[in-house]
Amino acid sequence: MSTLNSDRSPCILLVEPDEALAQHVMLDLKESGYEAVVVHDATSGLHQAHTLQPALVVIDRMLAGESGLKLCNHLRNTGARVPVLMLMARDAVDDRVACLEAGADDYFLKPYRTEEFLKLVRLYLQPDTHSTEQLRFGELVLDLATRRALRNGRAIELTMKEFELLKYLMEHPREVLTREQILENVWGYDFLGESNVIEVYIRYLRLKIEDEGEKRLIQTVRGVGYVLREA
Repeated sequence: MSTLNSDRSPCILLVEPDEALAQHVMLDLKESGYEAVVVHDATSGLHQAHTLQPALVVIDRMLAGESGLKLCNHLRNTGARVPVLMLMARDAVDDRVACLEAGADDYFLKPYRTEEFLKLVRLYLQPDTHSTEQLRFGELVLDLATRRALRNGRAIELTMKEFELLKYLMEHPREVLTREQILENVWGYDFLGESNVIEVYIRYLRLKIEDEGEKRLIQTVRGVGYVLREA
């Protein structure tokens, strides 16, 4: 698997079936100093994501043959922790929930608007690398600069949203956090109705930070939410 030279501009992979839109977005990205690679289908997107190791993947939800949601699922199931943005034409609650449950970090609602899109891209490609702060809970350490966790010396790779969720939990140790608080502070959305997006990401985190034989740290408070504490 090839790796991009770290001295080069961040590479963004765009998976977009609309060639006119793809050309527009690619030019905007290049003018902003990014490298941009465009493919038009899910198969090519999956291949290029693993080959290029891009800094960001942008996927249109409506792909021929296979949805953008399934492509995002494939990326997460194969261990890719790259930030993923989903381009969507609808803003219904069910669509937002499906996007996040598929493993996307965020979404951008069409029609495409250059400045708003680039602002979102910069948000995910310019983390605070100058921070030396760490959050600690027992043997669990979260490094805010590298966005990695350590437990008993074991390095744990996190996706963007896994990092944000764990950070929020570690900022409020032993405090029971409601589902509504977590949605608002981690995703920034006020979901109506039922959604299991939190449960999906809690499961992801538990698989990563609670290795075999290690104590459970993220506890479920039935009917309320979650709390970071030792059992």
